[in-house]
Amino acid sequence: MSEAMTMTMTAKEISERIEGKLLRYFGAEPGQATVQQVYRAACMVVRDELALRWKAYHSNGNARNKKRVYYLSMEFLPGASLKNNLFNLGLTEPLRQALSSLGWSLEELCGLDPDAGLGNGGLGRLASCYLDAIASQGMSGHGMSICYEYGIFKQRILDGGQTEEPDDWLDLGEVWLREMEDEAEEVHFGGSLEEEWDDKGKMKLIHKDFTTVVAVPYDMLIPGYGGQVVNTLRLWKSTSPVGIDMKLFAQGKYLQAQKEKHMAEIISKILYPEDAHEEGKTLRIMQQYFFISASLQFLVRTHLKTFATLDNLHEAAAIHINDTHPAMAIPELLRILIDDHGMEWDPAWSIVKKTVSYTNHTILPEALEKWPEGLFSRLLPRLYSIVSEINRRQAVDLLKTFPDREALRREMAIIHNGELRMANLCVASAHRVNGVSALHSGLLRDKVFPGFYLMEPEKFTNVTNGIAYRRWLCQANPRLSGLIEELCGPGFKTDASQLKDFLKFKDDKGVQEELAAIKLSNKERLAEYIKEHNGVTADPRSIFDVQVKRLHEYKRQLLNLFHIMHLYQRLKEDPSLDVHPRTFLFGAKAAAGYYMAKEIISLAAALSRMIEKDPAVRERLRVVFLENYSVSLSELIMPAAEVSEQISLAGKEASGTGNMKLMINGALTLGTMDGANVEICQAVGEENMFLFGMRIEEVEALQASGAYSPWEYFRQDRDVAAVMKLLSGGIDGRDFRSILNSLTTGGSGGGDPYFVLADFPSYKEAQERVDRSYRDQALWNAMSVVNIAGAGVFSADRAVREYAENIWHIKPIV
Repeated sequence: MSEAMTMTMTAKEISERIEGKLLRYFGAEPGQATVQQVYRAACMVVRDELALRWKAYHSNGNARNKKRVYYLSMEFLPGASLKNNLFNLGLTEPLRQALSSLGWSLEELCGLDPDAGLGNGGLGRLASCYLDAIASQGMSGHGMSICYEYGIFKQRILDGGQTEEPDDWLDLGEVWLREMEDEAEEVHFGGSLEEEWDDKGKMKLIHKDFTTVVAVPYDMLIPGYGGQVVNTLRLWKSTSPVGIDMKLFAQGKYLQAQKEKHMAEIISKILYPEDAHEEGKTLRIMQQYFFISASLQFLVRTHLKTFATLDNLHEAAAIHINDTHPAMAIPELLRILIDDHGMEWDPAWSIVKKTVSYTNHTILPEALEKWPEGLFSRLLPRLYSIVSEINRRQAVDLLKTFPDREALRREMAIIHNGELRMANLCVASAHRVNGVSALHSGLLRDKVFPGFYLMEPEKFTNVTNGIAYRRWLCQANPRLSGLIEELCGPGFKTDASQLKDFLKFKDDKGVQEELAAIKLSNKERLAEYIKEHNGVTADPRSIFDVQVKRLHEYKRQLLNLFHIMHLYQRLKEDPSLDVHPRTFLFGAKAAAGYYMAKEIISLAAALSRMIEKDPAVRERLRVVFLENYSVSLSELIMPAAEVSEQISLAGKEASGTGNMKLMINGALTLGTMDGANVEICQAVGEENMFLFGMRIEEVEALQASGAYSPWEYFRQDRDVAAVMKLLSGGIDGRDFRSILNSLTTGGSGGGDPYFVLADFPSYKEAQERVDRSYRDQALWNAMSVVNIAGAGVFSADRAVREYAENIWHIKPIV
């Protein structure tokens, strides 16, 4: 092992290096430098250390020759880098001391560190958790995605609703990226195919008249805990090989002269452009192919530098498709093997099948991507021809396997009714397909892909999601981490299963009191943030009830809001009502074109305003919507949360990871038996959470019956009727009839497709149990200990080991 791997820089060495960076890049002494200059200089020093460790690890012959995973994902959400990198490298205190000697504070610099705008929610955060865990487990694994210039968007709540602003995270965040211009790749769009025959009668398709976009790689270095292994997140930025058309410029057509450059660069501007129109679909297809083609060209080129043949590609590389967005990796790898390296179809297909694996993250139809056949064939004619051949060969196999089941064959087709079904392409082509919780994986086998399961049951498996728990426990909640270390030793930092040792202190009064003190301190910290950013005074002695996740109707933030409206009405009717003060906290982004999700955000904001104006209620009930929810904000929220709202309709949430982050910080789950809530229940027992609502069998039966009528709840349930009346009358001057209409018109049985009203009585009763339990602090803190102790199974380290052993077949190098 190299010296860089075994020695940690001293504070004196760090301060000298920071001074050198300030002088070289900014011409400034520490006393004259701006805080932004000091931030950049400090980050450069840390990045240099990461680069040294990266080189020491990846230049090792053993590492070069061993199998590695390439994790393809449309999004990653690494959060802020400085604090996490310091923690994993063991450099937090040395840098703190170095900065102090120069007249600066580490906290000030960490406050500048932007969250990388490379993702949206759980999918991207999970991908980043896995990169952290792969490196922490001593394995070789690299992420591949797009270097989005403006992320998805920066959310602002203005005039009571969500507005979207550009997230210019690269202004400071670019310091963590290494431009690798010499490793740029060309990606081709459009054009036509021409048949070329050799003298042996063999035909080859030639792609011609295409438009070229250049993919320039930027590498973000990802250290594992302990810093022995540093891997790479490679992000591709798009540009044109032609900077300016001089002929057009000479004619005075200045804007047109740079049109090709602007059109190329738009590919890597924004994550998830709205695709309700053809222009949006076009851009999404181009984004997906852009990063896939560049990544696989790089992968193959890297492989050939070490090995003389591509015949063993599957033995040296595992290509993992994170949800359906990177599905084009399958035909693109075939294209490279066949067109660029002269392979025949059968051996190329065999390599693809052995190399590619696929994780499905949702059963929602809109996420099982389908592309218009005509549009796909125009943009990617060669890829379309390859997908067509995969579909043709599959159709032959399906006819042999299911000769009398035409409907099933249509359901399994990759191309059908003018659409390319990318999820079917993934399942048909991958050697392993997994869901992300036991419940979800069962649904994939039995409901979503039953025909594929009948054909190849051995390819289906499950890996329940996991989180980078050191970030949410050790970094975000150091006092709780310190208490566990004091009582149980430091072993849990590398082996999350050792958190179970904390269980023996469940009934220890001293531990309970310390746990309560830590929670109160974290709540006070969050209350200060809320006061500063929302102008709302949140009482740290109230129950902090938290629902933070992407805004989607199936996640049922609306159910939570309806209960708040119900509580508000009860307090108005009876000011002496005996309920414990409650602060309801929301954090969520709605997709820019998702009207109903944005209406739900507006409802939360309107409720918050209405309650704040009511002195008779606001000291006992508050609603806070925290704008621009992010990884950094979640690190502030998770340690302060006491109730974890995981209330999706059973069967809709694949897993969830917010439930795991909240659990490990001692929050108690209020939820349905959906996603990983089922496994949380197995880990801690029903008595240590608050379950409610229909089970999946009941949901399916109600859906199948077609008999569900929200109107029955209006007529029969006084509380439901009262909430609907409040909603229809407007809240704080805002009309929310659109939400009312969504519950009463359209959908199965006449509205309310996610059964908000059907589960409302059960949810209301569960919230009453929360109130009663919280009054017994000894009981509540004992339940909290049980949840913390049971959270070890939801470690990303465990999940990555399962992927490595059962799917990727990679082993630790270190």
